[in-house]
Amino acid sequence: MSSNWRVLAVDDEPINLDIIVEILDQPEFHVRTAASGDAAWEMLTHGPCDLVILDRMMPGLDGLSLLKKIKADRAHRRLPVIMQTAASAPEQVREGIEAGAYYYLTKPYEPKTLLAIVRSAIETISAGRETAADFHKRTRVMEMVRKGEFRFRTLDDAAALADVLAALCPDPVAARTAIAELLINAVEHGNLGIGYAEKSRLCLCNEWHGEVSRRLMDPRWRDRYAELLFERDENSLRLLISDQGDGFDFASFLDIDPGRVFDPNGRGIALANRTGVLQMEYQGCGNVIEVRIEVAGHER
Repeated sequence: MSSNWRVLAVDDEPINLDIIVEILDQPEFHVRTAASGDAAWEMLTHGPCDLVILDRMMPGLDGLSLLKKIKADRAHRRLPVIMQTAASAPEQVREGIEAGAYYYLTKPYEPKTLLAIVRSAIETISAGRETAADFHKRTRVMEMVRKGEFRFRTLDDAAALADVLAALCPDPVAARTAIAELLINAVEHGNLGIGYAEKSRLCLCNEWHGEVSRRLMDPRWRDRYAELLFERDENSLRLLISDQGDGFDFASFLDIDPGRVFDPNGRGIALANRTGVLQMEYQGCGNVIEVRIEVAGHER
């Protein structure tokens, strides 16, 4: 994970800000604080930020109003926001999800929970940012490809494949995030059998990557691979992603579930579905997914 991630913590209670600063007192984070929504917005408009930890209930510009303002602003709409709140009723959570908060913390929370949610949010965006500058280098070769078949086994394979495919899309960063989530799911859940509850536990203990590496060497799973079939014409890309797992109840993961929003995982497919850059359709038991991405009129 990269160092010096710039975090803005927003809360009208000084003790809550002190707790966040103490928990994130680690080399990879640089934390600034704001005691109100208005102060936070002023800081966002005058300095870079990678992640916002936002209290929902504050006087003046409250957290939900600030969240809507962030997501409506072109410069900040992709900024990940963790909503910390005591308002955890399903309808309140759903309201926050619809406003753009895909990450939630219920007060009070354990330090390891905050760290897991922060790492999950950063991991979702970091790879796309780090590779964005290289998209155009990959585009020239991929534009010559009309049809292809790829096999992949590891998380690194999935990341590299997402990089080259995203280079062909009108919004490469958003497309890269969406495609990577689907490819990672094929590896971790499909081929390696890491279920939802198990991944939650692994994320809270910061052991997910280690368990993935272990299973890739285990005789039960090491020979498994996932496949991606790729077709391209002048108007669209078509991806068919399949794995060697038993499938899953994909319907319940196509949108953010208020009942799972406080977990550090379980939103990847919904995030991919909500980007607006692709159309996706699961087939059969859920171990095959067809993805279409419109590219007509895409100019570089």
